[in-house]
Amino acid sequence: MAALQHTPISLQSTKSPLSARTPIPIKTQKPIHSLSFSTTFPSLRLKFAATNCSGGPRMASAAATSYAVALADVALANNTLEATTGDVEKIEKFFSDPSVYGYFVNPTIDVEKKRKTLDEIAESGGLQPFTTNFLNILVDSRRIDLINEIVKEFEVVHNKLTDTELAVVSSVVKLESQHLAQIAKQVQKLTGAKNVRIKTVIDPTLVAGFTVRYGSAGSKLIDMSVKKQLEEIAAQIDLGDIKLGV
Repeated sequence: MAALQHTPISLQSTKSPLSARTPIPIKTQKPIHSLSFSTTFPSLRLKFAATNCSGGPRMASAAATSYAVALADVALANNTLEATTGDVEKIEKFFSDPSVYGYFVNPTIDVEKKRKTLDEIAESGGLQPFTTNFLNILVDSRRIDLINEIVKEFEVVHNKLTDTELAVVSSVVKLESQHLAQIAKQVQKLTGAKNVRIKTVIDPTLVAGFTVRYGSAGSKLIDMSVKKQLEEIAAQIDLGDIKLGV
């Protein structure tokens, strides 16, 4: 952690400190989309600022990094880094819904109501107590608007701590697990990383085949899609070279 420079953040909520409880083992949970809550998230016409930071995007990014590192520190202290990574993935899927994100950043909705909703999310999603406490801290401090940035930064922190290379595999249809394992081995061979973590994305525009993005911010690409092959064929066709017989 010495290489990770950040502003220390104290994870203390105005609620009872859930993180003080003994961490419980995480059981296999239902997919996040199957969660059910009593709270509804109506479509909101209002657009709220992406951050409350007066310093703009740069300060927002720094704050998100600090929160992400703080969460990773707590996870390491509880020896639950991988379980916490699973929690963060659930949070990412949940807050990817614009109506859910809009609900939590809406300043007209009472904080206690948001806390109650978070409790429902935590119970249905099987989140660890200190992960739930972390979300409550963001609500209490009015920094829940940073949640998507925090998720991204946590992934970066996790990958650095575990020497993990993230590979995003895009395909038209869901690939079999053995194919994903082969892709992971190839990425590991190319990068020399100790671990490779695969994220899958369905992309109908590829026609067939798949693409793999890895490296810093997905800077490297393996393109095995039919779309690329068609583009290459199209680029090779030069009508100027075609001579028509008279």
